[in-house]
Amino acid sequence: MREKASRQRLVAGAADLLSRRGVKATSIRELAKHARAPLGSTYHYFPGGKAQLVTEAVRFIGDKVSEVLASSLQQGPVTGLQEFLALWRREVVRSDYRAGCPVLSVAVEEPDNEEGMAALAVAKAVFADWIGLLTRSLVNQGVEEQKAEQLAILVVASVEGTIALCRARRSVEPLEQVSMQLEALIRQALGE
Repeated sequence: MREKASRQRLVAGAADLLSRRGVKATSIRELAKHARAPLGSTYHYFPGGKAQLVTEAVRFIGDKVSEVLASSLQQGPVTGLQEFLALWRREVVRSDYRAGCPVLSVAVEEPDNEEGMAALAVAKAVFADWIGLLTRSLVNQGVEEQKAEQLAILVVASVEGTIALCRARRSVEPLEQVSMQLEALIRQALGE
């Protein structure tokens, strides 16, 4: 049990560091230090090195966000959107505007080897999952599937871009403005 907790701490720490620095600006030594773990244990738990740890960190944060999103979407697309945005708002504020989305950090960096491509594939799957959750919620509320998917893509892309604006401006104002616009679009699609 303790070993599992130590491994999980490394994965969560890697996700946090990736959200702050990106993949290429982060070494396995820094990941271990950030997670307050011995360097040797990092290699013990992740024999595939940095590539394995990055891939698992992206999957970890993707699953965590998907869980929150799926749960909140049970109350409808508007509630799901609000909680999705609130989650990222909490993250940028908690990090004093130093952290963004680790999934995006992997997606925007050019992979330089097969391991980088594996992490990029996980990022693609995470974004597809978030878009799929939003799409299904909208379809379940009567929105035509193509329109629902387009709106879901707009939501995810807008939120990811807005997180970057929040970091640059050191303010949640962009997120609040985008939130109002996205909510209006979803309500319009729902006929509210």
